[in-house]
Amino acid sequence: MKKLHERGALFALLFMGLASCTSAPEAPVVPAPKPVQAPVYHPPVVSSPVPPPKPVYKPMAEDQCGAAALQYLVGKPRTEIPVPLDPGKRRVVCSSCIVTQEYRSDRQTIVFSSETGIIESVKCG
Repeated sequence: MKKLHERGALFALLFMGLASCTSAPEAPVVPAPKPVQAPVYHPPVVSSPVPPPKPVYKPMAEDQCGAAALQYLVGKPRTEIPVPLDPGKRRVVCSSCIVTQEYRSDRQTIVFSSETGIIESVKCG
């Protein structure tokens, strides 16, 4: 009987040892959420605009067609316009006439009023 008693004690110890090893299931460990940082506003970098290059000023030769010599005609009737030596370098047009728009620096353009016949301007072009 002593052996039986020893066996019982042994089983009791074993049972207690096993019982202490098992426990109630624990809740899973969930990592704490990381703190959310508010987005930081970074204003856009605005560089000062580069100004466009300045156009190079190239003055035209003054009075390439000789219009300065005919400025005395402004305010006079168109009948006083002298006959040119080279008619291809002068045009006489009325203020309401249709003319070509090309510019020729060697050509004199004399503009007179279509209503009165009085010269309004003498210019190159």
